[in-house]
Amino acid sequence: MRKKINKQLSIVEPQIHHEHSEELAVIDDLLCEWPEAVQLVYEDLIRGLKDPDKGREGEMSAMQVLKALIVKQQNQFSYKDLQFHLMDSRTYRSFCEFGFADMVPSKTVLHRDISKISAETLEAINRILLQHAASGGQEKGRRIRMDCSVTESNIHAPTDSSLLSDSVRVLCRITQKAKESYGIEVSDHTRRAKKRAMGILNAKNEKKRLPLYKDLLRLTAKVVHDSEGVLAKLKVLPSESVFSLAGLCAELNQYIPLVKRVIDQTERRVLKGEKLSPNEKLVSIFEPHTDIIRKDNRDTLYGHKLAFTCGESGLITDLIVWKGNPADAAMATKLVERQTEIYGRVPRQVAYDGGFASKANLAEMKSMGVKDIMFSKRRGMEISDMTKSTWVYKRLRNFRAGIEGMISFLKRCFGLRRCNWKGFESFQAYAWSSVLSANFLLLSRKLMT
Repeated sequence: MRKKINKQLSIVEPQIHHEHSEELAVIDDLLCEWPEAVQLVYEDLIRGLKDPDKGREGEMSAMQVLKALIVKQQNQFSYKDLQFHLMDSRTYRSFCEFGFADMVPSKTVLHRDISKISAETLEAINRILLQHAASGGQEKGRRIRMDCSVTESNIHAPTDSSLLSDSVRVLCRITQKAKESYGIEVSDHTRRAKKRAMGILNAKNEKKRLPLYKDLLRLTAKVVHDSEGVLAKLKVLPSESVFSLAGLCAELNQYIPLVKRVIDQTERRVLKGEKLSPNEKLVSIFEPHTDIIRKDNRDTLYGHKLAFTCGESGLITDLIVWKGNPADAAMATKLVERQTEIYGRVPRQVAYDGGFASKANLAEMKSMGVKDIMFSKRRGMEISDMTKSTWVYKRLRNFRAGIEGMISFLKRCFGLRRCNWKGFESFQAYAWSSVLSANFLLLSRKLMT
């Protein structure tokens, strides 16, 4: 049975007199005022349960899970580090409502519960936070600034040979488990694949590289064929060890289609000399959702493009995690529409980076009721068409620069440079957890002044 909040707290140590402890105390007060936020987390935690009111009591309440997430993201802790600091820190134990006699959950339990919180729930809690900030006068959403950045997936820079080598290694690892558990005869080709990949990496020219690629492709195709045979044999086995058997089948069903894609794209790129578009390329079999983002024709990043909206207070009022690499100009009006949805009115002034600039966007946002619109690069547009004066344009241009600092703050202090959670849904949740934790910290500091 899962709890929303702890009905009866154990004896907890009193708060210490320190700035960070005082910030956490303000965050605690805010969460206690927002039972609807805790209810959202509770609904995520019980999702999939047939009867949430029956069974063993959960080790953490919904309030504790949300607070543990905030502590984790504010400090960029791993789950192992989070467990240690919850055990060791008097402040964090008190904030997360663990008393003297309470056992801190294991890192596995922390991971299991925190990962259940969805991106939609975190976004909804952020909107509750923004409503509170609007009612208190900290952020009214009348003047906003927008920009985009990239958060990387937790993968290495891909090459065709490394993808093939990874494919062989993963499939052989799974099939060897089937061999150990069920006696299915299958060979392990990991060492040979690694040697071919290293040979490709160190080859001095295309003439020496091409035969190695052909051999590695033949080897990978053989491993796929062997894996399909193992999968067919696993499916007809009696389900005595149902959990391990189902797990092996699920892994093979997951990876075999991805490895076939890797083989196909390598043959097209290396053997046939085709140029594939970024949307056609698979850059990781572990994070297949990863996009290829070309930034300013300089850097190539592997992750997802994030669009941020920030208010005068520094609070992040909105976040969108995009699939693919859409042009900034295609996002401009959608970001304003989302701000209108959040605050119930159109923002009065909007400041954009130059990549969002277009005459069509200017005309559409003016028709929506936005008074002043600033693009840092005018692209043939007159200042008088965007804002009511040059002075307003310059003020908005200076105002827009502040979002660069906020994005840097999120990347440096809240782990948004790279997402180490697996899967696209978890990627979205990770991005929102960083934004929400930052907003809690900023709002608590404003309430303390």
